[in-house]
Amino acid sequence: MLKKKDKYVVAVVGATGAVGNEMVSILEERNFPVERLRLFASERSEGKTMEFHDKPVEIEILSENVFKGIDIALFSAGAERSIHFAPLAAKAGCVVIDNSSAWRMDPEVPLVVPEVNPHDLKWHKGIIANPNCSTIQMVVALSPIHDAAKIKRIVVTTFQSVSGTGRKAMDELLNQTSALLNFKDIKPSVYPHQIAFNCLPHIDKFLDNGYTKEEMKMVNETQKIMGDKSIRITATTVRVPVFRSHSESVNIETEKKLSANEVRAILSDAPGVVVFDAPEKNIYPFPADAACKDDVYVGRIREDESIENGINMWIVADNLRKGAALNAVQIAEKLIEMT
Repeated sequence: MLKKKDKYVVAVVGATGAVGNEMVSILEERNFPVERLRLFASERSEGKTMEFHDKPVEIEILSENVFKGIDIALFSAGAERSIHFAPLAAKAGCVVIDNSSAWRMDPEVPLVVPEVNPHDLKWHKGIIANPNCSTIQMVVALSPIHDAAKIKRIVVTTFQSVSGTGRKAMDELLNQTSALLNFKDIKPSVYPHQIAFNCLPHIDKFLDNGYTKEEMKMVNETQKIMGDKSIRITATTVRVPVFRSHSESVNIETEKKLSANEVRAILSDAPGVVVFDAPEKNIYPFPADAACKDDVYVGRIREDESIENGINMWIVADNLRKGAALNAVQIAEKLIEMT
């Protein structure tokens, strides 16, 4: 368990990745009470440094014996490393907030979005899971509606940026775009098909039921975070040629009838949500709006005229910030607040 202190020794595991970089930036931006920051990555980054509050911090090689004396560790180094290193860190007395898929559905590990289920932090045993990026932004918007009218069913289609795959994917989109505009051939490597000027209805591996792992993450994680397995959910996840920020078209069916104006009012008071909804003036959220921002933006709110209690909406957020790094830091802040 985390002990109350004025300042904490904080580690970022996977510091050189896109999310790890964002974690370091957000710790600085939010003036997180850091006594000492330790950065860990693979051997490729040995000897390199990163800036934190205008001072260089040397990147260390991740190993099994580095966690003694660390209070909080933000992990963003992939599921395989998390499975191996997170229990070792927890055993050393460190609280791990893990951004990978490794622990999300473990019944012994809370899966937390601070605006939705901060109470679940009370039963952590040293490891806390950070949800999938597309799940986070959806539940931030849907949880207050569920509280008001009980959501029975969710149909979601995502439009996810390439930064969700990582730096290599961002480079691939840039290189393919440049090549195609110069009438050159391309050879996809990160994705199975061309991503520039294209949309791929395929994120993560396909499962036996025809869904992808990403789609089933949204189903299972949403039910766990919102604490309601009765919510029926179906998802289609699509990779689009956008560098940063995920968008989602979401349709919900509720038990209690809500008008579009009632939904706007609920979301206007919801923490972490910005209602950006005046389509008659061409005002609605899009990825460029949300990039490098902390909030979840919601627009195109309208009643679904095909069913009695239906609402459609469009949800956009920065997948590297609220969808990953920011949510992890907010979990750490909430832990400190509750200690």
